This record gives sequence, structure tokens and C-alpha cells, in this order.
Amino acid sequence: MSTSPSARWYFGWNIVAASAILTLLTVGLRMGIGPFFLPIAEDLGFSRSMLASIVAVGMLFYGVGMPIVGQLVNKWGTRHVLLLGSAMILVAVLWTANAQGPISFLFSFGILLSLGLSFVSPVTFTPIIARWFTRQRGAALFFLSTGSMAGIALATPALGYSIPVWGWRASLVGYGVMLALITVPLALWIMRENAPEGTDALPQAKNAPSRPRTPASAPTPNPALTTSDAVRSIPFWQVMGGLFVCGYSMNLLGAHGVPMLVDHGYDPLVASFGIGLIGFAAIFSTVVLGRLSDRLPRRNLLAAIYIIRGLGFFGLLLVGTHFELYSVAILGGVVWAGSIALSSAILADIYGVKLVGVLYGWTYLGHQVGGMLSSWLGGWAYETFGTHWISFGSAAVLLLIAGWLSLRLPLPGQCVIQPRAA
Repeated sequence: MSTSPSARWYFGWNIVAASAILTLLTVGLRMGIGPFFLPIAEDLGFSRSMLASIVAVGMLFYGVGMPIVGQLVNKWGTRHVLLLGSAMILVAVLWTANAQGPISFLFSFGILLSLGLSFVSPVTFTPIIARWFTRQRGAALFFLSTGSMAGIALATPALGYSIPVWGWRASLVGYGVMLALITVPLALWIMRENAPEGTDALPQAKNAPSRPRTPASAPTPNPALTTSDAVRSIPFWQVMGGLFVCGYSMNLLGAHGVPMLVDHGYDPLVASFGIGLIGFAAIFSTVVLGRLSDRLPRRNLLAAIYIIRGLGFFGLLLVGTHFELYSVAILGGVVWAGSIALSSAILADIYGVKLVGVLYGWTYLGHQVGGMLSSWLGGWAYETFGTHWISFGSAAVLLLIAGWLSLRLPLPGQCVIQPRAA
């Protein structure tokens, strides 16, 4: 199949599709802890705070794996990282299914599985997609986010049905085996590191007259920039701060959304469907948001996503009927996707494609530190105070702050970061 951008079908979209499928599976398992939470706690005799602490450690190790993955993708390529990750996941799910005590469960589920999932994560796919796309980079990365949202939409209700029927151990092993069987052929046959010259630029673009700059046509950052230069700049920390809050909110919802709704009187299947509905709504919104991200200032779109998502968290705490739950889920799902895609696109705009993999890995570590804190807080705060308002309310407030931080990010071409003198 031709990889030329002038061909009828650009091969880069095959890479995006494969990446979205694998992201669906890994995010579905990572965010699908909600249906697993109470069955695991009851079966193994763990308190909520103990299991929440193990989940929190897992969130941290998922984040610790991100900078490692960013470096390994640059050194080994996407294909080899994916194959290693699928092997780690297989070993981890088999070990977890045979775990009996907290120590064994911590090392198998909390550490090894989290590291394996980090090797098959958006950080693995972002560099290869950024290399294959220039004109439509925002849209391509948003389609990658579609995989994340589909993972929430499909895996949460599917696991909510599977676990009562087959048990949490069989459900976990089956999911892990399916993930590995899909990962290997996609890694071997679809992932190609070398993008064609000009990537996805239109053939007539070379001779086109000059036009106003858009996010996709912004000036190329200084190629002499290093990771150290980027980490010493303010925009890097603004992006990381936003991703910290993103991880705090998303992982809180993934780990404690279903238990919170069950505690508020909803049936477990209804609660799983309500959380999954957020992902369903987000699948369709990514198409629109992806197109807008290549036409509107990305910082404004990112700010809107964080602010509306924060209001949605308040809504989840206040819903009292099925209709209200589903309405809030749909409205929240419209803006649930995009924060990660926009953050990675903004990093590429400011610092260049060469650094985006490593920088995205480090900023995603902030995402997982946030996830670790909220995963622990969700269990501890409920056991201590008997309410979910502390964890979910804090997520709502932090999302509003993240929206304000995003509005202060530089526009493409506005921030010129000079490398340090030799």
C-alpha cells in the first residue's frame, strides 16, 4: 500500500486506527477497575482503602513507565515496545489471577500490569503519529483519543456484565489474552517508523500562496532545543499541571465512579452503563473536536474541555434519577476526550516533533501522579468521612483551575524558547 500523501488512502491513517484500537484495549482495562473494585475487595478480603492504595500505586507505576517508554520508542521503535508490553501484560494478568494476599496482588496487578499497560499506551503512539502527520496532526491525535473514550465506553459495561457471570479472575485473564492477540499482529504489520517526505501535506501545498498561520502551520521550533531546555520552560509545567488534573479526574472516575454511584443507590449495571455512556458520547465528539483543534487556538479548546468537565463532576455528585445520570454522562462525555490529544499537540507545536515523545512521557507522569492521589483519596475519604464529596468535589475544583492554566499557554509562534549556549 502506498504511503504517499497523494495516494487515495494515506497509510498514516492505518497507524492511527491501529493505535486507537490498542489504546481502547489498554485504557479499557486500566479505567475498567471500577467494575472490578468491589468484587476484588470482597473476594480477597481487602478494605476499600487497602485496594484503593494498591490501585494508586498502579497509577504511579503506569506514570513512571511513561518516560521510560518515551526513551525506548526513540531508541527501539514503536513495534518492539508494543511486543514487550504485550508480554508483560500476559504475565501480569496470569499472576494476578493467582494472587491471594495483598503483597502478591500489589506486585502483579499494581506494578507489573501497570508497567505493561504503559508500554501499550498513548505515549507509545504519539511520536509515530506526530511523525506521520503535519497538516492534520491535531485531528490524528484526537482520533487516538477516540480509542481512550471507546475503552471507557465499551470495557466498563462489558466488564460490569462479565464479572458477575464469569468472575473477576477469568474476566481479567480473558481480557489480557485478547489484548495480546490483537497487539502482536498490529505491531508487526501496521507500525512503520519512517513517514514519507512531506507527510500528509497536500500536493498543491508546496506551491500555494502564503496564508494566515493556523495551529498546524505554525513555525517549526528550533531543532537545537533539548529536553533540558523544554523542562526549564513555563509552558512545559503548564501542560504538566493540566495533565495532573486530567489524571486526577479521569482515574478517580475510573476507580470510584461505579462504587460512588452504587453508594448513591444505583444498581451496579446501571452505574457501569452510566460511566460507559461518558465514553460513548466522547467517541462522537472527538471527530468534531479533532477538526476544531486544527482550526482554533488549541489552548482555548483545552481550557473549555477542562472547565466543562469540572462542572460535570459536580453534576455526577448531584444526580438522583436515571435520566439525570444519563444526561450528565452524555453532556460530560462531549468534552471528556481531547485533553491528552491537545496537550501532546501543543507540546509538538511548542517544542517540535523530535522532543514530543520524551516530553509527553514526562508530562504524562504528572497525569499518573494525579491518578495515584485521587485513586487513594477516593477510598480513604469515603471510609473516613462517609462521603464522595471530598474526592469528586476536589476534582471539579481542580479542573476549573486547569482551565485557567490552559488559557495562559502560548499560541503557536508566540513562545520562542532558545537553547542554552554550549
